[in-house]
Amino acid sequence: MENAPHLTPVLGRYFERTWSHGEGHRLFDTDGRAYLDFANGIAVTALGHRHPRVTAAIHEQVDRLVGPINAIGFTAPISELATALAATFPDPLDSVMFLNSGSEAIDGALKMARRVTGRPGIIAFRGGFHGRTFGATSVTTSNLNYRTGYEPLLPGVYLSPYPMPHPELGSDEEAASAAALAILQSLLTTVVAPSVVGAILIEPVLGEGGYVPAPSSFLQALRALADEHGILLIADEVQSGYGRTGAMWAFEHAGIVPDIVCVAKAIANGLPLSAIVSSRDLQERWGRGAHGSTYGGNPVACAAGLAVLATIADEDLIANARARGAELVTGLGKIAAEDDRIGDIRGLGLMIGVEFTDRATGEPDGTLPDRLMAASADAGLLVLTCGRVHEVVRWIPPLDVTAAEIAEAVEIFGESLAAIPRG
Repeated sequence: MENAPHLTPVLGRYFERTWSHGEGHRLFDTDGRAYLDFANGIAVTALGHRHPRVTAAIHEQVDRLVGPINAIGFTAPISELATALAATFPDPLDSVMFLNSGSEAIDGALKMARRVTGRPGIIAFRGGFHGRTFGATSVTTSNLNYRTGYEPLLPGVYLSPYPMPHPELGSDEEAASAAALAILQSLLTTVVAPSVVGAILIEPVLGEGGYVPAPSSFLQALRALADEHGILLIADEVQSGYGRTGAMWAFEHAGIVPDIVCVAKAIANGLPLSAIVSSRDLQERWGRGAHGSTYGGNPVACAAGLAVLATIADEDLIANARARGAELVTGLGKIAAEDDRIGDIRGLGLMIGVEFTDRATGEPDGTLPDRLMAASADAGLLVLTCGRVHEVVRWIPPLDVTAAEIAEAVEIFGESLAAIPRG
């Protein structure tokens, strides 16, 4: 805080460095040192820094129109981005409401579900992170500190285990899926009737909670359960969307279609923008004026968003995420073969988690990853931690990362880990 004595001490930071500028996939501090940026503002700058196509779109739009326009009519970049974004989704997801942040998108989706269904109940999953606003906090359990002191939170929220391998759920993916589904079904027969549940909210890949993909079998069972009881299925794709997992949307891996999808982070490569996407029928039933935003869908952010989508399509970056992700997992696997402090490597595409555990006891190591994150930064690589006790190092490289950059990052990571003594 020496460089910013009047900034709030409340905001958490992974690093205390002061940043000067970004160029491509490198972030530079004020001493002029470059860092390979595989943190990307927590999966936000998915095309890296100062991407020429995005930057040009921003400059062009700034010279035309900056201020919010939605409440008084239409403007091209907003309408065009809605069309382009909707085209990335399967039917019937064809209507877009723009907002400012992931938290706002979650809050709006929960409001839509309650109002459209007339049911107050919301089911979410333990370990999930959905944001910091009041509604989003009510369905967030990735860290107890995010909830502590804010109770009573939103009523009618019910939490069920996320389908991840755990001593209580089983040691493999399918056992965990079956056990988590059984607990959810028990919840619906002993705690809350399905007839009063309006929404089931899930991250197709658990984000802050540890970078754990939900098994396809579990997501398919959720879709069937929601259909059976008239419940809306909401996918939080704030961190996992936009090609991050090697598909445009993580839910596609399971072959399902949610009723509502929440989008943010990478949508405008660093400018504040988010979206709720659903069928037009749902949004018409939600009703005119039922929700809104002054700044949501800022024309400059939407111009950037158009450039992001065009770049992903023109450069085949979803395929790049799959190919570079496979290289990343292979490289990390070689490190794990030499260091048994790594307990698991998991994920999809370029959304990979490296979990540090005691292989004998299975207990998570909540100390080593933070030390490794700091050591990697000192060596010129930015990665972040996540998980309940920060037991996971998460890898979220830019979608247009190169094979050479993956190799460079893996080498830095391996050398940094090897230099940390056991104990």
